[in-house]
Amino acid sequence: MSAAIASLASYGSDSDPENESESKTTEEADDPDATAHLKPLQSEKTMALAVLNSAPEVAVKESVETGVHLDPALKEVSYNPSFETMFAPEFGPENPFRSQQMAASRNMLSGYAEPAHVNDFMFEQQRRTFSTFGYALDPSVDTNQVSATSYIGAVEEAEKTQGVTVFESGHKKPEKRKKVKGGDPGEIDNYLGPWAKYVDEKNVAKPTEDEKKYLEEYLAKRQKRGRVEEEAPAEEKTILHVKDMFDYQGRSYLHVPQDVGVNLRSTEPPEKCYLPKKQIHVWSGHTKGVSAIRLFPGSGHLLLSSSMDCKIKLWEVYGERRCIRTFIGHSKAVRDICFNNNGTKFLSAGYDRYLKLWDSETGKCISRFTNRKVPYCVKFNPDEEKQNLFVAGMSDKKIVQWDIRTEEVVQEYDRHLGAVNTITFVDENRRFVSTSDDKSLRVWEWDIPVDFKYIAEPSMHSMPAVTLSPNGKWLACQSMDNQILIFGAQNRFRLNKKKVFKGHMVAGYACQVDFSPDMSYVVSGDADGKLNIWDWKTTKLYHRIKAHDKVCISALWHPHETSKVITCGWDSQIKLWD
Repeated sequence: MSAAIASLASYGSDSDPENESESKTTEEADDPDATAHLKPLQSEKTMALAVLNSAPEVAVKESVETGVHLDPALKEVSYNPSFETMFAPEFGPENPFRSQQMAASRNMLSGYAEPAHVNDFMFEQQRRTFSTFGYALDPSVDTNQVSATSYIGAVEEAEKTQGVTVFESGHKKPEKRKKVKGGDPGEIDNYLGPWAKYVDEKNVAKPTEDEKKYLEEYLAKRQKRGRVEEEAPAEEKTILHVKDMFDYQGRSYLHVPQDVGVNLRSTEPPEKCYLPKKQIHVWSGHTKGVSAIRLFPGSGHLLLSSSMDCKIKLWEVYGERRCIRTFIGHSKAVRDICFNNNGTKFLSAGYDRYLKLWDSETGKCISRFTNRKVPYCVKFNPDEEKQNLFVAGMSDKKIVQWDIRTEEVVQEYDRHLGAVNTITFVDENRRFVSTSDDKSLRVWEWDIPVDFKYIAEPSMHSMPAVTLSPNGKWLACQSMDNQILIFGAQNRFRLNKKKVFKGHMVAGYACQVDFSPDMSYVVSGDADGKLNIWDWKTTKLYHRIKAHDKVCISALWHPHETSKVITCGWDSQIKLWD
């Protein structure tokens, strides 16, 4: 049999080359070392590897048919998974850091909120009760079946109070604070201090009978004097200094003269104004410094002056320039004065806390107004229909509006943070501008107590004197940093940075500013008693005159004259320059 196989193999090798390669392979197979690397591993070794496999069992439950695993953190699925795949349990090893709180299901950031409905009032009631008394109703218990176990928190306290809430009457909030050592607060009047128990009454100094008597008299006198100053205004009287109050035609001194060489009834300003150069008259009659001067409205033929000697005087500007009448009625210095539109009446504001309304012709005091505060400025409403109303800037930061018919306060503008220094009407008298010690400028609509414009910069100083230009477009404000600032008086009230007038010393004094009628010049006094005149266009200081020995507190340019300027100072004199 073997011989036959060998003969067949030799036959095949002769007839076919492929059989030759097969024979070689058979020969190699006879050599075990040559083919050892080609043989597969034995079954015993394969079983050993299977035992060493450490891969975890990933199936959680053998009965669960999960299909393809779907990562729960996946944001996008590119195929359509089955229901079983989407809701299959998570696979993988257990998280060793997963706590019981993390494992708990939750539908909000702080945990799991069960669906429930609670009345807003009930919720707030129980919340406040818990924060106050320490107990509240258990929200998981039916409110119709309330018992001792229905409460959470201080259950014993709830049983004592029968579950009373903070909104229910008859239960006082328990006192948490300890009682103050030393007794009841109501006995404070009897408390003699911590050293009272160590003080021997024999060693306490007491006034003698004479000293007691003197002390009582002194206190009674002081109280009486205080009441007199507050309650009783000074007695008003007037002195007429001219011989006849009326002329041969029955006209009083309020009548505008026709024979002064100037048309005082004209509404047009002079075409061209010139610098005043010399003093032509001095009005003397006040015994102390003059605080304010005002020209008669429209014509300017009379001059009203107020002084620190508590008197107000009316002077002639033309003719003999006499003192016509003196108004006496303030017990302290007069701060400000203001004519009404036709000049028949005027208001005066004094440091005695009184505002008084006077008749310019008869000198009679018509009304008195006070709110127990010092008025710093006073202004009639220039509107013809509102001549019964006036406003006053007070020392208590308020602007008070009075009606002279009822003599009552009808409005208060309370927004400033310091005493109100000036009030100036603008925009056809629909608005007014006020300045204050709080270094601000506020603009108000008439009769509306809220400022619609507030101007305050860190670089700004207090502006105790403000004047409106003749054309109504500009406000000249005397600033306490020795310069005159110009604000627009229409719409935006912006500071005109190109118009700043410097070169004078006014720090600490409310020196009044004025314009020439043709808007060519700006005039102002200063602390040295000088009259300063600037050019409006170039803001250059054109002229300086030594006008007074003390502070030149006010300067007025006559509205119908080309070069007449009136100044007043704390040297008690009023001067006319031309």
